Amino acid sequence: MKGIPNTERQRLGALLDHETQETVMAMIPQFSETEIGAPVPAPAEVPEELGLLVFNMERGVHLEELGDFLQDCPGVRPLDVVLANELDDGCVRSGGRNTARELAERFGWNYAYGLEFIELVNGEDPKGFHGNAVFSRWPIRRAWTVRLPEQYNWYFDRQRRIGGRCAVMAELDVGGRPLGVASIHLENRTHGEGRRLQLEAVLRAAEKLLPGIPVVLGGDLNTNTFDGRDKDAIREIAGSPALQRRCLEDVAQYEAALTAAEAMGYRAVPETPILTRRKPLPGGGCLGLRLDWLLLRGMTPTKSRTLSTRTADCGFARPDSALARFAGEELSDHNAVWAACRMGVKDAK
Repeated sequence: MKGIPNTERQRLGALLDHETQETVMAMIPQFSETEIGAPVPAPAEVPEELGLLVFNMERGVHLEELGDFLQDCPGVRPLDVVLANELDDGCVRSGGRNTARELAERFGWNYAYGLEFIELVNGEDPKGFHGNAVFSRWPIRRAWTVRLPEQYNWYFDRQRRIGGRCAVMAELDVGGRPLGVASIHLENRTHGEGRRLQLEAVLRAAEKLLPGIPVVLGGDLNTNTFDGRDKDAIREIAGSPALQRRCLEDVAQYEAALTAAEAMGYRAVPETPILTRRKPLPGGGCLGLRLDWLLLRGMTPTKSRTLSTRTADCGFARPDSALARFAGEELSDHNAVWAACRMGVKDAK
């Protein structure tokens, strides 16, 4: 995806002082593009089960370590589909790299990448692009970037940005059978109703673009159970074990996005109340949240796991790997969610 000179990025950003994000994004063709990598041949055989992974990679800052994690984490290979959030392209903080393309090249994956934000804070960024990606062992027939209704304007934030939340949607060819997938990133700085509106836009797009085929939706849905802008609510939850349990056990009661997906025939995975996000708290410590999901239709999960990205839990790292040498506490502030699924088998009720 072609970059934009910083002077032009800043000029476009300044328009947001009096124009909407939608208006400014319409001036930038990259927001309508979906970058699709050079095609990679399909595997010779179709497995009985497909390995699916959702992973917010926190900008791809620790790219080699993330790659080692995906390569060496026991019991999850091969990964047929990876739905990834927060991947940089041309940002200083992640080494100026096209993180999606480099991951795809390392694993021999096909990929589709959609632009979520253009970062404005660091004028040294070669591109300042930040977005979501679909990775697949299987050929990508078609791909789209689906823009979601705005629930927060990121220009007026300390992370000053042009853009808004999006989903990268694709139709894959799995041994001659179509499979629809989408990598979704919903808004954290809004309430459950705002996230419902965004996910419903994805559900409508899937009905239109991926009709009559199995579909895997997934990503960081930011199902906090509260409005991420509400600092008082966060402090209250941090001081209450009962409210903290709510963030893990009662998510669907507060996050209508999940019930909207269920009403459209999607099954949410994981079904066990385990944290996928460690949110740092102002006074120290962290709040465990359940934000990352697979939503399955026409797919039957046979097993699933949440994969910890805490360095202390990565004892499987090869001794000579970047992951083994990594000195940080975590590869990402999100854990990954993995599932093995069969295509086209109805759930037994």
